[in-house]
Amino acid sequence: MPLKSETQANSALRRAVEVLEPPAATSPVIFASPHSGRDYPAELLRNSRLDRHALRQSEDSYVDLLFDEAPRFGAPLLRALFPRAYVDVNRARDELDPRMFADEVPKSADTRSSRVIAGLGVIPRIVADGQDIYGRKLYYFDARRRLAAYYDPYHATLRRLIDDARERFGVAIVIDCHSMPSAGGAPFRAGEPPIDFVLGDRFGSSCDPEIVAETEDALRGFGYQTARNAPYAGGYVASSLGRPREGVHVLQVEINRALYLDERRIARTSGFEQLRRNMTALVERLAAGENRRHMPQAAE
Repeated sequence: MPLKSETQANSALRRAVEVLEPPAATSPVIFASPHSGRDYPAELLRNSRLDRHALRQSEDSYVDLLFDEAPRFGAPLLRALFPRAYVDVNRARDELDPRMFADEVPKSADTRSSRVIAGLGVIPRIVADGQDIYGRKLYYFDARRRLAAYYDPYHATLRRLIDDARERFGVAIVIDCHSMPSAGGAPFRAGEPPIDFVLGDRFGSSCDPEIVAETEDALRGFGYQTARNAPYAGGYVASSLGRPREGVHVLQVEINRALYLDERRIARTSGFEQLRRNMTALVERLAAGENRRHMPQAAE
């Protein structure tokens, strides 16, 4: 039997996103944290076969707090307040898994993407460790409602910030902030150190190489090991919005959770504050952008 409709459940809509705005916008850089939301809707907790702790395995836990000094340096921070297990904004809006629904999804839905097949569409079927979120099927109407209430506000806000930056500075630079399981930072070859950060620019298509190089140089200066595009090249935000020739750059930054998080307890470790200080220094450097004075800007 399908799950009770979320509309029938009559749950109150929550605020979907928050923007920490600078007192004055002095930088074209926009920091975004799409997967660190910790406000779990009651209907998700009620309808899920998993408890809150299990659902949180999908979070990029506390990544928003690593970058929350951005406004001090003239750059906004956009953060989703809802959890990734509920709606994943780093997916295309039509990436829907028909196996999840009691009724039909639209024929226009992308039901065969690799992410949907893996259970990680815009409405996820599983959490990060592979467990099914729901014991029974959903209604498509509820997916549509979620997308309107959570997905659309996030993307509308991100596009507004991009448009504002392009109008003011001629260019917009989105630093899409994520974290990866410590297993994802395993070295490529035996004997090499673990990877601390993965920088994803869709193999050069979503971001100017100067921005990638500047970010990598700063991270290596802090003593971190970095990699590019493997195992994470950038998701939907990078592929859909990153248009360097049009003055919009998107760089996905993946942080190894071993640097700051007890993954079993989903609790910050003693390494969190040092990492946060380093990320604040990275924010300051990227926001200043002294090395990008001659980077091509958007056409008028």
